[in-house]
Amino acid sequence: MAKKIAGTMKLQVPAGQANPSPPVGPALGQRGINIMEFCKAFNAKTAEMEPGAPCPTVITYYQDKSFSMDIKTPPASYYLKKAAKVKSGANTPSRETVGSVTTKQLREIAEAKMKDLNANDIEGAMLIIAGSARSMGIEVK
Repeated sequence: MAKKIAGTMKLQVPAGQANPSPPVGPALGQRGINIMEFCKAFNAKTAEMEPGAPCPTVITYYQDKSFSMDIKTPPASYYLKKAAKVKSGANTPSRETVGSVTTKQLREIAEAKMKDLNANDIEGAMLIIAGSARSMGIEVK
């Protein structure tokens, strides 16, 4: 018989840096999830990723206090800021430009994000990433 789901939660945790301190510890503790078990499993799964990259994680926890997690790729804005070498997006994106990315960089980001995007092919994924860049004030050359 399948486990009975108690609920789901979403966290954004830096890759390889999960620890019991806030915000991870309290969020898991109040739901009865073993914090150290989560931290060890998360850090093991994200060991091959770039350390410190923010990873959106969907945690499904069950009534028997066990859990499963689905770790997604870092947000497009993280990759775009890294490629454009900027700290943050523009305050007024339609009026000011804070940086630029090439179509080659756009393709690399789209390939990295492909499994989490709602696109049929790489060109569609590139259009999604280009839209994110435009809304951040990053120009695509």
